Amino acid sequence: MATEVDTWSTAPQADGMFSFDDNIAEANHPYGDDDVLIEAEVNGNWTPQEKALHEARLKAKAKRRLRKSSSRNSTSESFSESGDLAGGDPHSPKGKVTTNDRKSRTGKGRGLPKKGGAGGKGVWGAAGMVYEDEEPDARDPNYDESAQGDTVYATVVPEVDERELEKMVNPIVQEYFEHGDTKEVQMLLKGLNLGPHKYEFSSLAVSLSLEGKASHRELTSRLLSDLSGKVLSQSDMARAFDKMLKELPDLILDTPEAPQMLGQFIARAIADHVLPMSFLDCYKGKVDCEHARVALDRAAVLLTMKREMVRLDNVWGVGGGLRPVKHLVKEMNLLLKEYLTSGDVSEAEHCLRDLEVPHFHHELVYEVVVMVLESKGDTASHMMIKLLQSFWKTGLITVDQMNRGFQRVYDELPEINLDVPHAHSIMETFVDLCYQESVITKQLRDACPSRGRKRFVSEGDGGVIKN
Repeated sequence: MATEVDTWSTAPQADGMFSFDDNIAEANHPYGDDDVLIEAEVNGNWTPQEKALHEARLKAKAKRRLRKSSSRNSTSESFSESGDLAGGDPHSPKGKVTTNDRKSRTGKGRGLPKKGGAGGKGVWGAAGMVYEDEEPDARDPNYDESAQGDTVYATVVPEVDERELEKMVNPIVQEYFEHGDTKEVQMLLKGLNLGPHKYEFSSLAVSLSLEGKASHRELTSRLLSDLSGKVLSQSDMARAFDKMLKELPDLILDTPEAPQMLGQFIARAIADHVLPMSFLDCYKGKVDCEHARVALDRAAVLLTMKREMVRLDNVWGVGGGLRPVKHLVKEMNLLLKEYLTSGDVSEAEHCLRDLEVPHFHHELVYEVVVMVLESKGDTASHMMIKLLQSFWKTGLITVDQMNRGFQRVYDELPEINLDVPHAHSIMETFVDLCYQESVITKQLRDACPSRGRKRFVSEGDGGVIKN
């Protein structure tokens, strides 16, 4: 047993374990090493090593106290400058008394907000700061022209080239000859950027009308009158006609009557106030071209024929269906009378085409049949059959117009019979000849009315019919 006690007392102590003897020694010496050293210093028992160690500990303790006191002073100053109480929560972490505080947290400086409160992420600037409008820089890579407020968008129409002008104008003029609407032409021209070549539209329109019909020339004169002052000025019109006077030698190759027609255009334009009154005076004694002189003389004659500068509305004649019905009937009567005198079928066909009323050709057929009924002898009948046969073969008179003309005569035959007693018999004979020459159809021949009243020999013949 004694051996075990000695063993426990002499065994080395493990780390972290306490011994009973140490506790007794600590109880007997309640003060630390510093107190022991101070006591040794008082008794004069310090060694030089102990004295140096004691001085080092005192210096370190003084530094720690100085550092703590400076930290407390800076914290209290920052609270006092920001308007908060100097004594905050002692349990709060250092530097986090205010959540959104932007003051310096290092304990250095005056404790003011950084950049006067205008710094930091998500900050628009200091309170009361007013930003001025900045001019956008076009050289900025992010510059967007469409985002600018003063951006104006406009449709830019390129100027028509002189070589492409004719290709673009010809369809417009040809379509105008079909519908005759000057407002549509005006709208199309405003959509084109003709530039300095816009005067050429008038010369191109007149050139196309010279190759067409009289109605086309009438439409062209109306078009020039409506465009004057709106799309084209008087100077543009004068420039266009001056160009055409110089091109007359070339126009004659396609249209031999170009000088006379151009003179009529000039006279109509002056009467409609499209050209200035002094247009003809500018060429007196200054024209060397013979064709140009013919055109100017023609214009001067037409203008002197009219009193008080009345519009030359009939210079081209009234075209097509614009003519009154009485005027058309009169023209067809004159046509047929001239044909009976001359016997020229081609001339009669040319005159009928010039009237430009294909929807009114049934009137010609009606007048032909009436003239045959009122004529004496068979000469007129054979000539009219020849004329109708020519019109039928060339397609100038259609089946519908032919049938309509004959049907009108069938309906009015009782009234015609009052003036022409033998109208029924002449009509039957003429219809049979027309059918033999393939002028009319079999149905139309069968529709011819026959005389309804039968003649007897006398009242006492017992009802015997006279052969």
